[in-house]
Amino acid sequence: RTLFAEDAVDLIAESRKKRVAGRVLVFGDGVAGQLGLGEDVTEKGRPAPIPGLDSVIEVAAGGMHTVCLTADYKVITFGCNDEGALGRDTSEEGSEFNPAEVEVPGKVVDICAGDSHTAALLDNGTVYVWGTFRDSHGSMGLLSKSIEKKPVLVSTDVKILKIASGSHHLMMLGADGQLYSCGCAEQGQLGRVSERGASRDCRKGLGPLLIPTLVPFSVHSKLHFDNVWTGSFSTFTREKHTGEIYVFGLNNYTQIGLDSGGVHFWPKMSKSFSGTNWVKISGGEHHTVAMDSNGCVYTLGRKEYGRLGLGENSEDAKKPTKIESLGEKCLDVVCGSFVTFAIDREGKLYSWGMGSAQLGLGAEEDTFVPAQVKSKQLEGKTVVRVSSGGQHTVVIVTDGQLPS
Repeated sequence: RTLFAEDAVDLIAESRKKRVAGRVLVFGDGVAGQLGLGEDVTEKGRPAPIPGLDSVIEVAAGGMHTVCLTADYKVITFGCNDEGALGRDTSEEGSEFNPAEVEVPGKVVDICAGDSHTAALLDNGTVYVWGTFRDSHGSMGLLSKSIEKKPVLVSTDVKILKIASGSHHLMMLGADGQLYSCGCAEQGQLGRVSERGASRDCRKGLGPLLIPTLVPFSVHSKLHFDNVWTGSFSTFTREKHTGEIYVFGLNNYTQIGLDSGGVHFWPKMSKSFSGTNWVKISGGEHHTVAMDSNGCVYTLGRKEYGRLGLGENSEDAKKPTKIESLGEKCLDVVCGSFVTFAIDREGKLYSWGMGSAQLGLGAEEDTFVPAQVKSKQLEGKTVVRVSSGGQHTVVIVTDGQLPS
């Protein structure tokens, strides 16, 4: 293995070692079962516990489904299964509303979820996926042109270190320091397909989009990447040696930090991210949140509904703009479609954006600056993970302090 691979493996392995198991709380819309609280619960305005999910280390909120990774490396799913996103049989009436295990052949160490698909990374560097990608014409299939109702193996020539899902695309960081992508390419989110090639009407059809393929960066520059993140229709990756952020995908509100709007089909260095040590980036549909190594939080993109957290009178942000009220105290940030969340160093959860139960604030008003999520279920608890999907949010809480 290359020196790069060892570095990146160590880095990612270290962060996974720090994960602590806790109880799952959910809030938001649950009409499709994505809250996991049974058929009778269709909404929760404040965090509510899911009975039996007390030892979970990772959560992923999809469009209308939820994925949990337990401390003993099992995958649990619940929510909408119309296109196979749960990876298990839900023919028994109501079974999608309750958490149940997916049979994945191996030890799962990471999970991610899109609108209608789910992916799981195993400890041996292989990836399994289920569900389907979608484009503007409807269902695309997954690795072939069919919906996969059970986990199927992704064929790659390299070990995969990290996976990340957008709404309808999957990104994989290889042990070779390169990126591999598959799924919908209409908004440029694969970083390897031209505008013409992104259409299923093109001569080559869907095949090249669905087969995981290397994202080509400049042949002359030896770029190696040590992290990858996604927005709904975009991808962000960090170059290992320089820390520069390269981006591709939808930029209609400058949410990926490039000066020219519209769609970017090929990777470009985003100068607006230059000069800062970024440790986490997450994108919604038209906005992005990013956190630096000091724990400062920045947003960019579309201002509507307060999703930037920059105040009621703020404008769209063309470059990462600091949320001063959060100071230098955050450990994690994440976007839902039109909402944003941050966890601070004390394990407190903050939310802002489009007013709905998805914010967990118990009110329906748009929230223009970060507001602390408070509830009986959070009293004396530490929030260690948050993931937000189309209309719901999932968190993990523990009784102890956050690991340093």
